[in-house]
Amino acid sequence: MSGPLSGLRVLDLSRVLAGPWSAQILGDLGADVIKIERPVSGDDTRNWGPPYLTGVDGSSELSAYFLSANRNKQSLAIDIASDKGQQLIRELVSESDILLENFKVGGLRQYGLDYESLKTINPRLIYCSITGFGQDGPYASRPGYDFLIQAMGGLMSITGQPDGEPGAGPVKVGVALTDIMTGLYATIGILAALNHRERTGEGQYVETALLDVQVSSLANQAMNFLASGKVPQRMGNAHPNIVPYEAFPTADGDMVLTVGNDKQFARLCEVLGHPEWADDERFSTNRARVANRKELVPRIRQATVMRPTDEWVLELEKAQVPCGPVNTIDRVFSDAQVLARDMKRHLSHPKLGEVPTVGNPLKLTLTPVDYRTAPPLLGEQSRQVLETVLGLSPETIDSLVREGVVGDVAE
Repeated sequence: MSGPLSGLRVLDLSRVLAGPWSAQILGDLGADVIKIERPVSGDDTRNWGPPYLTGVDGSSELSAYFLSANRNKQSLAIDIASDKGQQLIRELVSESDILLENFKVGGLRQYGLDYESLKTINPRLIYCSITGFGQDGPYASRPGYDFLIQAMGGLMSITGQPDGEPGAGPVKVGVALTDIMTGLYATIGILAALNHRERTGEGQYVETALLDVQVSSLANQAMNFLASGKVPQRMGNAHPNIVPYEAFPTADGDMVLTVGNDKQFARLCEVLGHPEWADDERFSTNRARVANRKELVPRIRQATVMRPTDEWVLELEKAQVPCGPVNTIDRVFSDAQVLARDMKRHLSHPKLGEVPTVGNPLKLTLTPVDYRTAPPLLGEQSRQVLETVLGLSPETIDSLVREGVVGDVAE
């Protein structure tokens, strides 16, 4: 294996999205990731479909959801509720650098697989826990799901059409964005802990929670409230601090304008055929445009609706005005820039053939992202991991499979 994290081993005891997303990033960067799953059922998302990707002979399938977060991993199916399964995890911990888990608070303590227990086996272990609400506080025992956290963490209160307009009401983001951001923060914490371990030789406990991440990610909207005391409201596609910065209708669809400064606005006015707007004291500065958005935005809409999207984008790009079409996802993956950046890739799988995957956005010049393996079938590498990492004999593994401690893809 290659990559900046080559030589590190990760035990991924997480499931669904936030934890697996973090583990996939670590795998992309070269770490050896062993995904620990329940025999028979595996990660919940294996059954979150359709759609599924099915093998040529129809005997194997993986859900698209599972495929999104589990490349560059080996699947080892272990029943951690059994004594022998717990012992296998402890033996793997002694040979690992990082453990990721997203069980409920205290959920692994009953198995002796919590941080306090495992750090006695491996003091260099970096143990990352992801929960919905954190390890303490009045909500600590609650389960957390992305949709729930988007609501409780304020994101849905600022997403959707304003009150009084058609379709008004809170709306969730179209992907599980809080899960994704939590996976990113978990990865950052793990990398920071690795740097600390490099200097001191000691591992540590890393914790992050979906609610904490969502509150943190309110970013400027949170500061708008803290600075002014005014509660941000839903504004559709409009921006609370910048105008024009939203979607505008065209003759054949919609386009987005993201005008970030006054010079860009002046160039926009030229292209729209209304250079006088840039000299109008109501619109000449961003501060004025925010105050007078109700007068300005309808004027821009009346202009943009006169020509097709592609014509506007071509002219506005020439004028260096930030803009773009509102692409459907099929258009995203046929976009020349997306293709040029290798954001659509394929991986070979022994039973599923060519498996599509979305590229990692990290570009490293000396240690590039490594696309080694497609997301695994449940228990696909159980025997391989137990043989190579723990040195178990085929006979011992056969016995563990018969007892139901270990799941084997060949079952």
